Parts: sequence; C-alpha cells; structure tokens
Amino acid sequence: MGATFDFFEYFVFFYASSMFFVYLVLGVLSILNITRYRTYNSRLDDQFLIDSPLTPGISVVAPAYNEEKTIIVNVKSLLTLNYPLFEVIIVNDGSKDKTLDLLIEEFDLEETPYAYVERIKTKPFKRIFKSTNPKYSKLTVVDKVNGGTKADASNAGINASQYPYFVCTDVDCILDRNTMLRMIKPILNSKVKVIAVGATLRMSNSCEIDEGVIERVKPPKRLIPRFQELEYLRAYLFGKMGWSLINCVPNVSGGLGLFDKEVAVNAGGYDGASHAEDMDIMVKMAAYMINNHQKYKIGYIPVSCCWTEGPPNVRILGRQRVRWATGLAQIFFVHRKILLNPTYKKLGLVTFPFQLIYEFLAPIIEAIGIVYFIFLVLKGDVNWQMAGYIFLYSYSLAIMFGTMVIFLDNFVKRQYKTARETMKLWLVVFLEPFLYHPLLIYFSLKGYFNFYTSRQMEWGTMTRQGYENTNKQPKINTDSQDNG
Repeated sequence: MGATFDFFEYFVFFYASSMFFVYLVLGVLSILNITRYRTYNSRLDDQFLIDSPLTPGISVVAPAYNEEKTIIVNVKSLLTLNYPLFEVIIVNDGSKDKTLDLLIEEFDLEETPYAYVERIKTKPFKRIFKSTNPKYSKLTVVDKVNGGTKADASNAGINASQYPYFVCTDVDCILDRNTMLRMIKPILNSKVKVIAVGATLRMSNSCEIDEGVIERVKPPKRLIPRFQELEYLRAYLFGKMGWSLINCVPNVSGGLGLFDKEVAVNAGGYDGASHAEDMDIMVKMAAYMINNHQKYKIGYIPVSCCWTEGPPNVRILGRQRVRWATGLAQIFFVHRKILLNPTYKKLGLVTFPFQLIYEFLAPIIEAIGIVYFIFLVLKGDVNWQMAGYIFLYSYSLAIMFGTMVIFLDNFVKRQYKTARETMKLWLVVFLEPFLYHPLLIYFSLKGYFNFYTSRQMEWGTMTRQGYENTNKQPKINTDSQDNG
C-alpha cells in the first residue's frame, strides 16, 4: 500500500510539472505568434478590403433560443458590422418565448419563398423570413423545430447561407464592428488553405453598452464573470495563439469563429447531437482535409473581437460548465479513432493527446489528489514541510501564468482605460486557485458523470441579464454592397 501511495505522489508531482512546462512552452509560442501577427496584419489595409470587389462574402450565423431579452439589440448590433459583403442569418430554434414575434415586429419580417437546400441534415425546417424594409435587406431569419443543441441550429443557418465563408456566433455576443475585416486577413495572407479562424473573446458583463455597441470595456464587477474574463484571456492568448503557431488548434470557439463553408459542409457540418460543437466541427474539418491529402491551417488572431455575457453566478456557471464537460467527453468517444492514430498526424499525435491528458483527465486527477490529501490528514501522515513547498511551487506558477496573460493582453491592445481596472483583474489571479478552480473541477466531474450515465442535456438554459440602453440607435451599414 505504501508503494502505491508513493507512486501516486510522484505521479501527481510529475504530472503537474509537465503541465506547467507545456503551458510555459505555449506561452513562448504565443508571444512569438502575437509578434508575428502584428507584422503581417499591416499588409492588408482595411479600406482596401472594403473597396475591393474581390473581398469574399461572409454569412454571419447566430442561433437563438429563448433570447427575447436581448434579441433586438443584438441583431441590430450584428447589422452594424463593417464589411463590404455579408448577411446576417438568425436561426430561431423553436423558441418558446417571444423571440420570433419580436423579430417579426421590429424588422418588418414576412415569410418568403427561399431555396433552402438541406446540405446538412437538421431537425425539420419550417420557414424563412426576410424584411420588407430595405434597411434590413441583409437580415434572414430561419425558423425551425428545436433540435436540442446549438449545433443543430447552426447547421440550419449554414444551409441557408449564400457566401463561401460563415461566421458562427452566439446571438448574445457583441462583435467589434471590424471583426470580419480582421478575421478574413489570415485567410487572404496565407499560401496554405485556412479552414477556420478564431479570435479572443471576453466578458461583456459590466461593459458600457449602447444599443449593442461596446462604448467602454470594463472588468466585470461580479467575481464569477471576472474569473471567466481571466480564464478566457488565458485560453486564447496563452493557449490557442500558441497552438496556432504550430497548427495544432484544438477548437475555434462557438462564440466566434470564421469557417470555410465548403470544407465544413463536406465534413458533415456540426454534429447535431454534440454539446461541444466548436471542437467537434474543428476535428471533423481537420480530419476531412487530412483524409483528402490536403494541406490546411487553422488560424487565430489575438485581438479581442467578441464580448459575451458570462454566467453571473455559480448556479448558471454550473449549467454551462457541466454541458461543456459533457461535450468534451462526447468528443473523445465519438472521435476515439483519431487518438494516437499517426494517419491523422498532429491532430492524432499532438492535439488529441494533449486534450485528453491535460484537459479531460485533469479534473479527475485533481479530485483524486484532494481526496488523497484529506485521507493523509485524517491519518496524520502529512509531511507538512514538503506539502508547503509543493503548494508554493504550484501557486507561484499559477500567479506567474496569470500575470503573463494580463501583460500579453495589454501588449496586444490596452482594453481597460485605467490601471485600477487592470489591477481588479490581476487580483483574481491570487484568488482563482481557491475559489474558482475547485468549482470547475466539480462541474467537470458532474459533466463526465452525466455523459457516462446518458443524462439528457439541452442548450440555451442561461438566464440573460440584458443590457441597459440609451435612446441612441446604431447606424446600419447601408453603404456597403447589398447582398441581394
């Protein structure tokens, strides 16, 4: 028994050390990639893209389920995006509230004949709405039977889209007006086919927002969203930017991602039963390219382009994270043939093993470690001096990584106006290991349990807070090319 405990202690120590080492390497790669981005980003001028007749069209797909509180403001925000050729497709996924009624009334929508081609199978499509008001000619609303997941609704939006690229976002997200101009550049600058591009997301909670436009970025006042702000910045600036440099990006966020439509459709689109649709479609698209012997890249840009309303309390955070954990378990079950399969190159030999070892297994190992430590305390067999060293070692590295992330965020672009606001975010670096991280462990384990016991999950259960608005109306971008 003693030998088993010794083995476990060494295993946990080396597991944690290897995790810190990997994240340190990712941090270095991220810095290199961010520096590289600042160089090539200047090669294509925004105005040149706006004026060029060759700039590719983009369809913005935003599923909506019971979003009556914010739907009008957010759709108006999407219509203000600065891009020469785009459309906005809202997918009403069988909402039970007034989401569709509000859309019809506000945007003068009427049911219209539409050549809806179901290239990706979804729950039954019902009808298409277009506006009788020329000001909203870019808006299309798809009404369908609820499919139970955002993935199914996104597929319907892709089916209705007309352009070669699509942006998938959440209807509650607020996008920077120049988001598409920024995200199309990695595609146009690359000699290798770029199948997807992601960008940094952050919390809209406590930001000053006027009719769907971010007027001033602020750190969230509530502690739970502020933890999420730090978590998101670490995931994007410290993780995905690093993976992007070596073309091993595990997923492009469901909150904001730009995709090559033809590759996405040929790969089968989103898995309609998936609760981790962002990773699922990325795995399928990458596997499709590999199976067809085509070179590809998945790009990421470090600029904050999207603000999303994060769960304001532990209860709503739990619903979100349990669903995410369930989806992660789904990914490894559905795509298990990819893991350690040399046929799938970096996807099978780097991306999948990392996600399995350091994302999926981490909550399990940490939970076992906590139980083991409690057992040692009760047994009176704790080497408190060594435990103190291990704690300081882990805690110091966590603070270092969190601090580096905040420096990187300010290196890319200073979002907060005052140093005090930046300090508010930095302070949660010290609290996260004690207050926030244990919650994530619990929710992850609950999500895994739900998956392996086949418990039914549904999307769209987050309670929206809504935004306080003035009477100021956003200017609809009617000067850009009409999408017909």
